[in-house]
Amino acid sequence: IKCHTLSHSHSLSCKFFSLMETPEDYTIIVDEEGFKELPVTDLLSVAGETWLALNVVSGGGSFSSSQPIGVTKIAKSVIAPLADHNISVFMLSTYQTDFILVRERDLPLVIHTLSAEFTILRVINGETVAADHLGITNGFVKPKLVQRPVIHPLSSPSNKFCVTSLDPDTLPSVATLLMDVMFYSNGMKDSATSCDDNGHIRFFSFSLIEGYISLVMDVQTQQRFPNNLLFTSASGELWKMVRIGGQPLGFGK
Repeated sequence: IKCHTLSHSHSLSCKFFSLMETPEDYTIIVDEEGFKELPVTDLLSVAGETWLALNVVSGGGSFSSSQPIGVTKIAKSVIAPLADHNISVFMLSTYQTDFILVRERDLPLVIHTLSAEFTILRVINGETVAADHLGITNGFVKPKLVQRPVIHPLSSPSNKFCVTSLDPDTLPSVATLLMDVMFYSNGMKDSATSCDDNGHIRFFSFSLIEGYISLVMDVQTQQRFPNNLLFTSASGELWKMVRIGGQPLGFGK
């Protein structure tokens, strides 16, 4: 597991940026350097804690050469053990890989929990170094494996989604379209009307991480883009969404 510290020297620009649109609002995940570029405004709500991005890979190489593990193994081998220790996570999936964000203050317990199954490395200022246990040696009791009850309602919108990518060199040619899709196509946000009459949900995600672009959109939005511009899977597989809870749950859930 690679633990990316979301901060950079002053000479570098933002390296980790993700914007997600839901029917209720926009969510921005950005490293500390990018955060400095955001405007100071009362309209921007900021979570009060710093998060670190965990990236589960095989091969131990760079971001571009390592092989992603996949969401299924991440859920079983990473998220479930962290949940057993009541460690909150924030999941971010992209076309290239998957990230699990954890609170910086939880890092010692995260390392202790996962070190038995994974080699944990830290990426600091572009260099990969071994992560120590930060003073955590023992004393945590492994919880009994019990079936977790579903405590929040689940729903599945009717629209289907695709996970795609885009050559950064072609970004200027679709910049206007991207701006329209992200900010101008659907009017005001309204948490009371999260789905339309057809059961469709409004969701769009744009991520630019270490120079790689990832887009998550429904099929209807994908059709607005020029043919042969977006990278998709060879099988053309589509994804269904499962929403957890009928309202925002907060980071503690």
